[in-house]
Amino acid sequence: MTKMTNRFVGAVLAAAMAALCLPATASAADATDAAGPVCYVRDNVRHTDVKGHTYTKDLYCENAVADVFATPEVYGTVIAKLKTSPSWFVCWESGDLHQGGNRIWYYTQGDEVTNWPLWKGWGYVPAFRIETEPDPFPGVPACLPS
Repeated sequence: MTKMTNRFVGAVLAAAMAALCLPATASAADATDAAGPVCYVRDNVRHTDVKGHTYTKDLYCENAVADVFATPEVYGTVIAKLKTSPSWFVCWESGDLHQGGNRIWYYTQGDEVTNWPLWKGWGYVPAFRIETEPDPFPGVPACLPS
């Protein structure tokens, strides 16, 4: 090989090795962190609550750890804890005025049942615990009457 060929091959190998050493591209989670909270409506999902209502749409959204209440009332019975984020919420209901300054509560199934085990953690979370803007979030249906 000539010196020119050796230099060319060396340069190609150096470029290839440098490319292999580059950090991996950002993950979807990193992109989400940079862009702000994730909150969107999903179609074609399936959730069935303890009352037998089946929901085929949900709100998938970042949230804070939260109590899940049996009813949309500030002093209601806490029946579960919502510990994961993001979480899903199948509908919203108007209830008590809560710390967030509105009356919107989202219906979901908590991650850890703390009370009333027959309800399997299904209940309401006040909107201020969820990264929604505005409330109710566009495209999320109102809850059906019991």
